[in-house]
This record gives sequence, structure tokens and C-alpha cells, in this order.
Amino acid sequence: MEKIVIIKFLKFVSVGFSGLLIDFGITWLLKEKLNIQKYVANATGFICAASSNYFLNRIWTFESHNPEIAVEYSLFLLISVVGLIINTLVLWALDSKFKWNFYFSKLIAIGVVTLWNFIMNFLFTFV
Repeated sequence: MEKIVIIKFLKFVSVGFSGLLIDFGITWLLKEKLNIQKYVANATGFICAASSNYFLNRIWTFESHNPEIAVEYSLFLLISVVGLIINTLVLWALDSKFKWNFYFSKLIAIGVVTLWNFIMNFLFTFV
């Protein structure tokens, strides 16, 4: 059982890396090029990455055959929204309170949320 969880986690992290590229790319584009407020840009990047991650995780990581895709996707997004709240709080604390670099803070926040998302999706979304 532990081996299966480790393999799924490694796949989840791989999918998450593609999401990281989407997240950072969209966040950077919105914040730096379009001058959109940094937390709005962050939330937009995060949600786009979460949607991409759902489909990749459904197909590859968890190999879900659940016919109720809308329910499964909604649960995935709900977990992601809670993750977004965690992400934003960590980002805000590190960037605003501790004055760390915004993108380094974002990377730390993504790491924290990766653990949250994997555990919750493993236990509840893709069962």
C-alpha cells in the first residue's frame, strides 16, 4: 500500500510541476505585464493550474473512471479553493509580514498546498 501511495504522490508532484509552470506563467503575465494586483494574479494562476491538474490527475495519477465527472471535479476544485486560501495566507505572511521575495514565498506556499491537495484528493476525491 505504501508503494502505491508513493507512486501516486510522485505522479501528483509531476502533474503539479506542470501546474506550477501554468501558475507561475499566468501569475507573472498578469502581475508583471498587465499590472493586475498581485493577489488577484496569484489567485487566477492558481485556479488555472488547479483545473489543468484535475484532468491530468484524473487520467494519469489516480486513473479515475468515476462517471460523475462534475461531482469529482467540483470536489477537486473545492479542495483547491481551500488550498488557495492556505496558499494566499502563506504567501501573504511570507511576503508582507516577513518581507521575503514574492516568488520565493509563492514557491513555499505551493509546497505547503501540494501536501494538502494530495492528502485530501487521495482520501476524498479519487477514491
